[in-house]
Amino acid sequence: MQIRYGYRIEIVCEQPTALVTMLDVHPSRRHDLIEPDEMQATGLLVPDAPLVLERHLDPFGNICHRLIAPAGGVRLQASGTIYDSGRPDAVMPGAREMPPAEIPADLLGFLLGSRYCETDKLMGTAWSLFGHLQPGWSRVQAVVDFVHNHLTFGYAFARNTRTAAEAFDERIGVCRDFAHLAVTFCRCLNIPARYCNGYLGDIGVPLNPAPMDFNAWFEVWLGGRWYAFDARHNMPRIGRIVIARGRDATDVPMINSFGAHALQRFEVTTEEVGEGAVQAQAASVRRLVPVDRGAHIAA
Repeated sequence: MQIRYGYRIEIVCEQPTALVTMLDVHPSRRHDLIEPDEMQATGLLVPDAPLVLERHLDPFGNICHRLIAPAGGVRLQASGTIYDSGRPDAVMPGAREMPPAEIPADLLGFLLGSRYCETDKLMGTAWSLFGHLQPGWSRVQAVVDFVHNHLTFGYAFARNTRTAAEAFDERIGVCRDFAHLAVTFCRCLNIPARYCNGYLGDIGVPLNPAPMDFNAWFEVWLGGRWYAFDARHNMPRIGRIVIARGRDATDVPMINSFGAHALQRFEVTTEEVGEGAVQAQAASVRRLVPVDRGAHIAA
């Protein structure tokens, strides 16, 4: 299976503003690229003048670009094609939990609380809800089931400061809130969990009429490897393309702006291409209306 993906983002700013973007496909999927997603950055007022991009890896191994958006704003865009197996997320019911003494040392940080994942506030709740369950895959799935049913999804519920504990209390959120709450519960149960974002198109599922957006999900360490779980959709999905991984949304903002700006345009494309994919391709390109965002834009 081949999947075409990409984005077109326009940011308006009154004065030159430093940006750090995290929009490239993750290094772990670069070997699957058929056409690479080379980001193009141009000024909105002088579109023929490309901007200088400085590429680096963050501490979690995600690909970042630093640039200066000129006065007036910047357009960021890229598209690429990637090979995908076409198989849904792996399901391994026999995968076991590892006690903290056996977890690799470099993963111990994914057991700790973080900005949006307050393990101290939800520790008692996690053990009350899930502590009696059989450790391993089935307990993680019980966490996913609970979060999926406990929270109501809606784009109007988006709030970039909402934490896992607040999502638990408010019972609403967007995909990042679903992921944060599930990650927090897993960490409380001594299961390493990390936050992920990236592309997830409507492949193998009914088309969603809502605008296409980046998605957030999470991964847990079971049986000596990472597995993807999705508390919002609560089903194995096809065509997940990782952009970034970290402790929570703080670590993986799509765009980090060091100055005031407004998001003028935001388009995301994720579509299966090739024979038999014409209908899905036509329906999967969607647009979001312009909105104002703060300095931290994260899926």
